[in-house]
Parts: sequence; structure tokens; C-alpha cells
Amino acid sequence: MLRRLRLTGLATTVAVLAVACGTTTTPAPPAATTTATPEAATTGTSAPIDLAAMRADEQSAVRAVDTYWRTHFSEHFDGQYQSPRVEGSYVGANGPQCGGEPSVPFNAFYCGPGDFLAWDEQLMEAGYSQIGDAWIYLIIAHEWGHAIQARLNRDQVSVQAELQADCLAGAALQGAAKDGLIEIEPGDSEELAKTLAAVADDYPWTNESDHGNAQERTSAFNTGVQGGVQACA
Repeated sequence: MLRRLRLTGLATTVAVLAVACGTTTTPAPPAATTTATPEAATTGTSAPIDLAAMRADEQSAVRAVDTYWRTHFSEHFDGQYQSPRVEGSYVGANGPQCGGEPSVPFNAFYCGPGDFLAWDEQLMEAGYSQIGDAWIYLIIAHEWGHAIQARLNRDQVSVQAELQADCLAGAALQGAAKDGLIEIEPGDSEELAKTLAAVADDYPWTNESDHGNAQERTSAFNTGVQGGVQACA
């Protein structure tokens, strides 16, 4: 069964992705403290979260993005595609280490030395609660973009690595939709744009000198959506 993804709104969330400590990381959106129960997670400002549905979206995003790259990597790049490991979820500092460094709370990251992706479940809960399933798909597709960069020749990786990862994320998600792996529906772009503007204005991880401003990151994502992988190289 296909999972639905609001790809139109998804393009506006890219500016909250960041990089730190030698691994790519994704800080959470500003949120009240999130707590979880076996059935649902709640925040101080949001409705209960259906954790089973959220985790199904995580699995769907992993499956769709990996399948897209497994199918199409050789059409654009030399070499044979190998999937990165997916360590999946952790909480706080209890996640997998990367190059001897501990996991960072409220982050998602790709670890180059270990060739794996991991994310803090509280990060996913916060974004899922405030933004929706688009948050899940974007985080996973963006970090997967860094895994793709690790498989390229050095001259194929842009000096603006974060923007290129945003572009690759857009290309992968649009390509996955074209292949029938996920289903795109319109929605929520204006609301997500307002959320992005607030985060970009107020939080240090969106410093445009390091990661590009909101407009640049949205433009990079949309370049991938509209032009495909070749537009990101």
C-alpha cells in the first residue's frame, strides 16, 4: 500500500536541515517538550501523535528512497549502488556512535565512517506533530542525499553540500512518486512556508553563511523536483 506524501508542502521545509560535528544533522523544529506513550506521543501544543502511523511513514520513506536510488543510481553515476545501513531511531544520546562521537539528541544524521543513517524519535515526533508526514520523508531523503554524495567522485560533490543534498532529496522523492513508490497530493505549502520563515529567522542552525537561506534551500529542493538528479550534479 502506498503512503501519501504532501510533496508540495515538503519543499518549504528544507531550510531546517543542518550539518555539525562531521556528520549531517537535522535539528528539530521549535517545539514544546514531547512525551511518548505506547499508543501515542503528545506535545503541549499538538494533538496526540499516532506513533504507529509515524513509524509506518519512516519505513515507507526508507523503502521509497532506497528503491529509487537502487533503480536509478547507475543512470546518473558510475559504480554500483550499495544501500547505506539504516540504524533507525534512538532517543537522546543513546544512539549509535559515529567516528567515536556520541549521537546528538533531537537530530538525524548520516554517518560517513559507518555509512549509516539514524534519527532521534523525539525529533520525528516533534516534526510529525507540527508539520506532518512531509517532515519524515524530507529528513530521510535529505540524509540519504548525503549517503549518495559519499558514493560519488570528489568532483561530483558540490562545495555547497547541504544544498546539493536538498536537491538530491527533491529528485529522489519526485522520482519515487513517478515510479509509483509514494503518492503525491497537494497541500499545506502556505502553512509550511510560514513555519519555515519563522524557524529560519529565529534559529542558529539555519545560518545562511553555513547552510544557505530559506529561499536557497527551497530553490535547491525544487531544482531536484523539477530537473531530476542531473540538475543536482
